[in-house]
Amino acid sequence: MAAISPPPAPLIDGIGRRISYLRLSVTDRCDLRCRYCMAEDMQFLPKSAVLSIEEMGDLGERFVARGVRRIRLTGGEPLVRRGIDTLAMRLGALIGQGLDELTLTTNGMRLAEHAPMLAAAGVRRINVSLDTLDAAAFRHITRVGDVDVALQGIAAARKAGIAVKINMVALAGLNEDQLMPMLDWCAANGCDLTLIETMPLGEVADDRSDHYIPLHQFIAPLRAARAIWPIDKKTGGPARYFAIEDSPVTLGLITPLSDNFCATCNRIRLTVEGRIYMCLGQDDHVDLRASLREGGDVDGLIDAALAGKPRAHDFHIERKSTPAVARHMSATGG
Repeated sequence: MAAISPPPAPLIDGIGRRISYLRLSVTDRCDLRCRYCMAEDMQFLPKSAVLSIEEMGDLGERFVARGVRRIRLTGGEPLVRRGIDTLAMRLGALIGQGLDELTLTTNGMRLAEHAPMLAAAGVRRINVSLDTLDAAAFRHITRVGDVDVALQGIAAARKAGIAVKINMVALAGLNEDQLMPMLDWCAANGCDLTLIETMPLGEVADDRSDHYIPLHQFIAPLRAARAIWPIDKKTGGPARYFAIEDSPVTLGLITPLSDNFCATCNRIRLTVEGRIYMCLGQDDHVDLRASLREGGDVDGLIDAALAGKPRAHDFHIERKSTPAVARHMSATGG
């Protein structure tokens, strides 16, 4: 009688946190150049340096076998990656077979084209990065974007039966006056809203300290107009959620600088190069690519990464300071 293999070891880091959420970056490329995220003249990775779609699928299945319950496809902009449909279908087939949910974060520029495919793959909710509804401000922040294209993509996703949450980065001097219009738009269009403090990742042309604003200050106009109160909602990420008086919109707050949330971190990030970054705000990483391609001990490397996962990040924004880490957000995955 053949021996029965023991089940794969669960993903538990060095301080006892169970890892159940994989953020899988499928590309470092993007069709926008948002000022807080990228340099205008970005240098992207060569094709030889990135994992194939098949390799991403293999790793996704491996992580699910070890206890990952949610996978979020990120970038860059994941919908610019050739073969994204194949990967989404492969990972979506794991839903109910260990995986609870497959989600995606997108800028919406290619969402109208891909929304039916995402729905067919089992994606039931997505995040869309949208910092303003004002066309001129949107073009300024993204350098090249058309807000109408993003709105058309959101409408297509909703039509396909996909719930949409808007991610809005709080930017002093750029979109402080857009919170209330965005809330009203979300209410009218059946979307929830999460606000995010800008993070010091990668060199960009603008000084981030000029545009950093803590969320308690960004939402002051909302608090002056309506009551908000915390609710017991969790989606696997770092947001804390609130209900808003006289509004159907659930408001999420992600505060990496003003209110650290690392104690409950359940996430691990796998980059398009095959690197595990144990923390978004740290440079330490473990490279899986060579081991994956050469038949090495991939699970041993994953265990090493978990053992080295830090207790917390060390973000700070100071005028003219160097970023917390040199790599851009698009290189790690949002």
